[in-house]
Amino acid sequence: YAPTRCTTAQTSVEQGILPPCHHHETVHDPQLVPCTCPLFSCPWEGHLEVVVSHLRQTHRINILQGAEIVFLATDMHLPAPTDWIIMHSCLGHQFLLVLRKQEKYEGHPQFFATMMLIGTPTQADNFTYRLELNRNQRRLKWEATPRSVLECIDSVISDGDCLVLNTSLAQLFSDNGSLAIGIAITTSKVHNAEAEI
Repeated sequence: YAPTRCTTAQTSVEQGILPPCHHHETVHDPQLVPCTCPLFSCPWEGHLEVVVSHLRQTHRINILQGAEIVFLATDMHLPAPTDWIIMHSCLGHQFLLVLRKQEKYEGHPQFFATMMLIGTPTQADNFTYRLELNRNQRRLKWEATPRSVLECIDSVISDGDCLVLNTSLAQLFSDNGSLAIGIAITTSKVHNAEAEI
């Protein structure tokens, strides 16, 4: 319930752009991955299995456990670009929920929410995540396959493969500047069918 959030560096805010995606840079050791935290330009590189400890120790990202959780993003009124992030541990894996407020078009901030598995794209295909907003007799659901943290969050947003809310829609579901997002993760039906064979 206490998300980590960060406004992008002042120079990026003034220019109206996001920091460059460092996932596209050449990695000398193919087994090393760059820091997966979208909040900071972090030079860290490491093996996939130590990403979680890096995020917790260096960036102090909170972790919630359980198949179904509620993530509370506070201070929704902060200017774009702003990120909220939480780790979700369930089904033996860790996931990152990233909620970003960004101006995709000048003067029109939008909210983008996606779930990313701290694992490979092949592992991510085994899961389905659901994001749900529920307030004042209104309900909005988004269900999709998570993307791998090996992919760049900027490309996920630019592809539109995430829950997208304009400001007025986000306000319908917010309460005093806070947005509660219900999160549920399940194994995908394809994965379940393969397990039964």
